[in-house]
Amino acid sequence: MYLIPCDPEAWCKPRQGEVRLGQTLHALPNCDTPANYRSALHKAREKGAKVALIGVPESIGPRGNLGRGGAETAWPAALQGLCNLQANAFIASHELLLVGHVDCEDLQQQAAALRTTDASEVQGLRDLCEQLDQRVMQALLPLFSEGYEVILIGGGHNNAYPLLRSLSEATEQQVAAMNLDPHADFRAREGRHSGNGFSYAHTDGFLANYHVVGLHEGKNNAESLRQLADAGFTYTSVHELYQANWTEQLAAFKAQAQAWQRPLGIEIDVDALQGVPASALNFNGLGIQHGYTLIAELAKLPQTRYLHLAEAAPSLHPAGRDAGDMACAQVLSELVLAYLHGFQRRTP
Repeated sequence: MYLIPCDPEAWCKPRQGEVRLGQTLHALPNCDTPANYRSALHKAREKGAKVALIGVPESIGPRGNLGRGGAETAWPAALQGLCNLQANAFIASHELLLVGHVDCEDLQQQAAALRTTDASEVQGLRDLCEQLDQRVMQALLPLFSEGYEVILIGGGHNNAYPLLRSLSEATEQQVAAMNLDPHADFRAREGRHSGNGFSYAHTDGFLANYHVVGLHEGKNNAESLRQLADAGFTYTSVHELYQANWTEQLAAFKAQAQAWQRPLGIEIDVDALQGVPASALNFNGLGIQHGYTLIAELAKLPQTRYLHLAEAAPSLHPAGRDAGDMACAQVLSELVLAYLHGFQRRTP
């Protein structure tokens, strides 16, 4: 098993008279075989766990897309933020299971030696991304099969593919995704990377319905937009959202996802949000409130099965890593809370 367990208490900064979320979270024990992993998931499920938290600390996918590294540092920042939230009645910590993170270290080391300026080495990065897909699916398929909802913190947006494929295989049907992202990530199938997770998922028969929220038409090449349209998929541009009533738009997105009547994934590329340190830092994006409310509303739907937070990169903050860790700890934990708040308000 390519899975590293996590001790949530190790991330806590305790204070007398208070209880932090990390002091109450149930963490999965070390599982050295797939059979032990499935058994541990089943036992935790029987004890009331419903939502699994898992990290994929890598930047292989973004670099394979000719982008920058840094997304491998988001998972520890997220743990720092989440585990130090106050444990109280507003967070049902008994329903959460901290699975740990997919072990990517050896692949990251191999990727570090490869340059994005050399075509053959770029292909090497894409080959490593394909290997990573297999590791991520090994962790995800048992989770979906056991009935868990998943919150995955990347890592690059390449991890949308193993999420969509695992959910499709576990439910034995095609699935749907709503993606808050300036990019459609529908690039050519030229080897796996962060820019083509959805095009691969569609072509391979796993993704049936897809809508991009906040797409920036100037940041997507003509071929990607053509392929998106040819697949019958849709988008709402960020420029439309600048002028629209967000409450009305939010209701429309929720209705669209509900009408699909398929298992649903919520995809959030944090570079859609203004000023968040990410693989592609965005100074003219949407606000945190847009990300929060989109997640919370979609999480209320009974067919929703996962939340994917992709591309956060604390080390790319203009003020340095410490500032990036602080920003990503706050943003990622807030977006996780959005899913939990929606999930806890769900009606069958």
